Amino acid sequence: MSGPYIIRGSVSLPEAELMWRFSRSSGPGGQHVNTSDSQVELRFDLARTEALPQVWKDRALERLAGRTVGGVIAVRASEHRSQWRNRETAAVRLASLLAEATAPPPRPRRATKIPRGINERRLREKKQRAQTKRGRSGRDW
Repeated sequence: MSGPYIIRGSVSLPEAELMWRFSRSSGPGGQHVNTSDSQVELRFDLARTEALPQVWKDRALERLAGRTVGGVIAVRASEHRSQWRNRETAAVRLASLLAEATAPPPRPRRATKIPRGINERRLREKKQRAQTKRGRSGRDW
């Protein structure tokens, strides 16, 4: 791999906790595709890792509950002909998935009152539009 994959801040994917599996890809490659194991499956044990803070780990396990099996998250890549490029793609994909899953929840929206002038202008424009449409008919109102 080309270096540590940063999740956020100083937290990165630990190389020792990544489990790689290779198999034959059904993607591009021509005659080469039947002889090389270019498809990559990257597995990361989210439930047992010590690399993430506990708050992040809990948040990620909750948000990725549909994608994990026994606390392990798996990412597959088979877009490229070379195993090395598929490894890069899978690692980047896993890092971005974890970054998104561990992000703090957005701040709740503060409800604000609509200014009276905006509401009055909207109603005035509606009346104007109704007058325009009413004037298009051949009848007298």
